[in-house]
Amino acid sequence: MKKSADKLTQEREKEIKALISSMTLEEKVSQMLHTSPSVDRLGIPEYNWWSECLHGVARAGAATVFPEPIGLAATFDPKLAQKEADAISDEARAKYNEALKAGVRTQYRGLTFWTPNVNIFRDPRWGRGQETYGEDPHLTGVMGSAIVKGLQGNDPDHMKVAACAKHFAVHSGPESQRHTFNAVVSKKDLWETYLPAFKALVDAGVESVMGAYNRTLGEPCCGSKLLLQDILRKKWGFKGHVVSDCWAVRDFHENHKVTKSPAESAALAINNGCDLNCGCTFPAAVEAVKTGLLDESKIDEALYRLFETRAKLGMFDAKKDDPYRSLGAADVDTTAHRILAKKAADESIVLLKNSSNLLPLSSKPKHVLVIGPTAANIQVLLGNYYGLNPHLVTILEGMTQKAAEMPGITLDYTLGCSMYAPNTNNGWTVGMAEGADVVIACFGLDNAMEGEEGESVASESKGDRAHIELPQWQHDYLKALHERGTPVVLVLTGGSPIAFNPDFADAVLFAWYPGEEGGNAVADVIFGKTVPSGHLPVTFPKSTGDLPPYEDYAMKGRTYRYMEKEPLFPFGFGLSYTTFAFKGLQISEKKMAADTKLKVSIDVKNTGKFDGDEVVQLYVAKKNRSAGDPACTLRAFSRVHVKRGETAHVSLKLDSHAFESVNSEGESVLVPGTYVVTVADAAPLPCSEKLGAAAPVTAEIIVN
Repeated sequence: MKKSADKLTQEREKEIKALISSMTLEEKVSQMLHTSPSVDRLGIPEYNWWSECLHGVARAGAATVFPEPIGLAATFDPKLAQKEADAISDEARAKYNEALKAGVRTQYRGLTFWTPNVNIFRDPRWGRGQETYGEDPHLTGVMGSAIVKGLQGNDPDHMKVAACAKHFAVHSGPESQRHTFNAVVSKKDLWETYLPAFKALVDAGVESVMGAYNRTLGEPCCGSKLLLQDILRKKWGFKGHVVSDCWAVRDFHENHKVTKSPAESAALAINNGCDLNCGCTFPAAVEAVKTGLLDESKIDEALYRLFETRAKLGMFDAKKDDPYRSLGAADVDTTAHRILAKKAADESIVLLKNSSNLLPLSSKPKHVLVIGPTAANIQVLLGNYYGLNPHLVTILEGMTQKAAEMPGITLDYTLGCSMYAPNTNNGWTVGMAEGADVVIACFGLDNAMEGEEGESVASESKGDRAHIELPQWQHDYLKALHERGTPVVLVLTGGSPIAFNPDFADAVLFAWYPGEEGGNAVADVIFGKTVPSGHLPVTFPKSTGDLPPYEDYAMKGRTYRYMEKEPLFPFGFGLSYTTFAFKGLQISEKKMAADTKLKVSIDVKNTGKFDGDEVVQLYVAKKNRSAGDPACTLRAFSRVHVKRGETAHVSLKLDSHAFESVNSEGESVLVPGTYVVTVADAAPLPCSEKLGAAAPVTAEIIVN
């Protein structure tokens, strides 16, 4: 008979405490490093805590490679995100089981995965923004929570794998300064922008939280009383474990200069609730205890949380109690997972422009020219923190396969220009456009140009971008192609907004880093097998000059909620091959008070010629808002499929929290007044003339 969850928890608590009481101080501390050695006399096996699965199991050989998280965010599809994470955790468990059979307990072969990254993508220059779910706290919280649920599973007694919310908190570049930087933020920005997604993941039951490298308000994040004690543990009631970013605790004394020795750094981190050190500093905790900087009871508290995670994962249980023991090599890179990766890539692609309905290429052009440095570039499929797959499909390969299925089409290809640097010896290739019926121009970024410090070898800013514009040599080549007069379909890849001149293309697709099926997904959109449905999870500014200083963490002038300059494309924007109309907006109550719940309903009619998906977005804005308040805020969304000529009825729920404002003290308060509820398919910005494809509808709510 299966034990109750409460009884199991009580037994685990008793066993873990007994185990800790049997350990020496040195043995305890050894288990607080990401490279935890075995303690043979107590039957504790060796374990390496460091594993990655940002968009598929990473750095552990063959796996299903899904789109980068910023692309997944563009789907606005949390159900898909949870399915993806469930598939990833199946592969993670399978790899873990196979590793144990082979006696392998090395890095990237465990069950504690340091994902998702729910930092807010506040500035498009940040190279790691591709790892996030965009610039909006609500979207980030919803998508991140779905990932957590998919990874950790729903078995009340056995966690599938452990997820991790990172990097806590107020962390989004510059990469070159992350080991020394102090993020100074107002209480309003802290609670209105930087913390909500982390709170959402804690509420969703995330097992661990990773501290950031930088300082926030003067305290190193991995040893911050404000973040780890006051907010995470006390205010939010987080019960899981906290892990440092890798070698971040060493930064306390070497770079931040807030401590003078490894012992002081270890004591500061552990005293404030950091349980696990990715790095090499925590061995000094032994000295910290012996010299009075740290009480051994704090070691015991940290170790209890770590052992509790390992117990939930079944590491201390008999194999017969493991519900995931049957997963093995046959469950990795399956056909079902590939189909899921294709669906995610399909839904992520954003149609930014489509003059004269150039797309889809349903008229079967006789001669198609594929040109540009990203067409055959595998790096544009992978992005950051990637796994590998034996069947990665580039854009060129996807286009080639699609053309082969359509007799009579001639497909040609040339590189055109360099990916990373200007060159002047390829001018003759521009002339190839004149012999084609349509040009598929593939440009943008790859993971050598943007990413994490030390990873992006073609970045001059340690993974960041100094400028958000399309690289000048690509811009010039694209312009030259356009001037030849042949219709141009521009396919852009990248993990962050790219400023470009849309006049140089007749149609524009943004494909992100789309994973193993990226080439097939792009080709299917171009030829009309897939109707594009992605929407931007981040604003595309017109130029670098429109951005505030990168080092400034104030939200003024940033993201759709606070920007003052018209964007190139607003948050939430995305076109389709069909058209939609919103009508019949109804709200269950016209007045709102604390603890009131509202039902908002809208009819979505497909008025075009294709079946398609629409992303219904609900924004709330205070009429006559105060200075510093958001122009509008996404409070709910729903992805809905509507067949051509048909109407779907969409219901969204709001409570009083959707109308709250954050004051200068960081408190959420319900301010009386009139609020505007807008249902649209892009952010209704006062600074932008560019709206979504469907006209927005509005209603007013009185808050008492």
